Amino acid sequence: MSLDTLLACSPWAAALTPAQRHRVRVELRVRAVPQGAYVSRKGEPAESWLGVAEGLVKVHCASPSGKRATLTGVPAGGWLGEGSLLKREALRYDVVALRDSRIACMPGATFRWLQETSLPFNRYLLDQLNERLGLFIATVEHERLHGIEGRVARALATLFHPVLCPGLGPALHLTQEEVGLLAGISRQRANAALKVLEQQRLVRIDYGIVHVLELEGLRRY
Repeated sequence: MSLDTLLACSPWAAALTPAQRHRVRVELRVRAVPQGAYVSRKGEPAESWLGVAEGLVKVHCASPSGKRATLTGVPAGGWLGEGSLLKREALRYDVVALRDSRIACMPGATFRWLQETSLPFNRYLLDQLNERLGLFIATVEHERLHGIEGRVARALATLFHPVLCPGLGPALHLTQEEVGLLAGISRQRANAALKVLEQQRLVRIDYGIVHVLELEGLRRY
């Protein structure tokens, strides 16, 4: 999607004044990030708020031994990185493009200017952080208490989150390999888990497309 389309489907942008929207649009920059490349790396200074204009990214972290854990995925229409900007700290995670992506970058100065001048923007950030907290609590629960199907259900439900990933319909172009990367499992195990979720009529799988039939069911899985 274009920058104008990304802003049109971003609830925070709709709440801005015309002058605020104009400044945001002028100061946004777009980066093309090829599949497998880093959007940002752990330890780098948080300099921009990131919006996914096109593609799909995953947020993950790694231990010194090389073990990796996927935290969440963000499809087109989603924004991420507000926590590090608010705390003015270095990034504590990596962001990697799972497919060729276009990333909108809002400079930190613009982000902080919106904080200072827009009450609706601050309310949006509060809601965003609250939803993000709930997401990560659910992630810990699924990692500790649920099986592979639960992890896949959580990964899919995250992509269709109405607050964190607005603008998506009930279907998303998503390969089994991408599902596995988001859930932290192999493509084969992702395929088996998707078949179980399809048998339970929570999703329908076409070639390269996941149709969500019951979002609440995925969240409760």
